[in-house]
Amino acid sequence: MTCKGCHSEKQSVYNGEVAIHFPGREGLEKPIVWAFPKLVVCLQCGGSEFTVPERELQVLEQGAPVEGAVVFWPRSDANPEPGKNGRKSVSEETN
Repeated sequence: MTCKGCHSEKQSVYNGEVAIHFPGREGLEKPIVWAFPKLVVCLQCGGSEFTVPERELQVLEQGAPVEGAVVFWPRSDANPEPGKNGRKSVSEETN
């Protein structure tokens, strides 16, 4: 596989931790989506790519948490009080 940016074959795969934020001011009222994908990094130019896992992709599509996805829900008057450190899952909301 070659880099899409510089066409180098000098690439390596790493474990990643990515926090994905919705854009704009309205994004402040939406969940921060955590993904832990495999990252392919070009060791020549630094370009990288990854695939967002299916359930985290659903959160990005819907703009709301889905069962099993790891999200950080921002505190606001419109949202329920978050759990410890503001993290919660959909299952915590229903209990």
